[in-house]
Amino acid sequence: MPPLRTALLQNSGTPGDIAKNLEILDTRAAQAAAGGAGLLVCPEMFLTGYAIGADVPRLAEPADGPSAEAVAEIAVRHGIAVLYGYPERGTGADEERVYNAAQLIGPDGARLANYRKTHLFGCFEQEWFTPGDEPVVQADLGGLRVGLLICYDVEFPENVRAHALAGTDLLAVPTALMNPFRFVAEKLLPARAFESQMYVAYANRTGPEGEFDFAGLSCLAGPDGVTRARAGYGEELVTGDADPALLAASRADNPYLRDRRPGLYASLVR
Repeated sequence: MPPLRTALLQNSGTPGDIAKNLEILDTRAAQAAAGGAGLLVCPEMFLTGYAIGADVPRLAEPADGPSAEAVAEIAVRHGIAVLYGYPERGTGADEERVYNAAQLIGPDGARLANYRKTHLFGCFEQEWFTPGDEPVVQADLGGLRVGLLICYDVEFPENVRAHALAGTDLLAVPTALMNPFRFVAEKLLPARAFESQMYVAYANRTGPEGEFDFAGLSCLAGPDGVTRARAGYGEELVTGDADPALLAASRADNPYLRDRRPGLYASLVR
């Protein structure tokens, strides 16, 4: 199975302007596809912007809303899968709730997976969003099992290990990592990839936005702990390969998952 070339879009777009952000996505999807990428990972809340405050309810859409259709058209036009962050409005009895979500659209325009952030960071997210309750969401893409988390979620080792035990090969993480927490992108992400034997694709926002200052440093970390792609601090599109052959070899050599003793870990769920 050939590697899945994965592109990371480091860009904060235009907060509050969905149409403009879709234009940016279209341009960058074309660029990523021209470079051979089969997957484009966008940042957390890329569709609307992150620092939108009281506009969260107004800009929220259901998972199958008009913006999802627009992203599907972009994916089909360029023949590339797209993972994007957005505020998701619930439906039916859940319609008053808004989730910090990420949706994976396949290169054929099909909605492959939708994930709701389970660990909300800080007062802003806790005020405007409801936490999701499904810890492992996955889809098959390019011969790999792709799992989804969002930003703060990946900082909990239990979340990543749950994906490892469920067979995730490539963990895709739209994020909005803020300064001064650059160590998360620089140190923690490669460690997560190594300890749970998977690729981790981490796509961040960049620069000042409202009260926040985003750190950039998007990366693709491999199961050997080596960073395959790394962005700087500004707007950027970087690519790296998630190689099934390297993943299989690394898992054969690394004993972490084989040497687990689950019977000792009951205290982790207290």
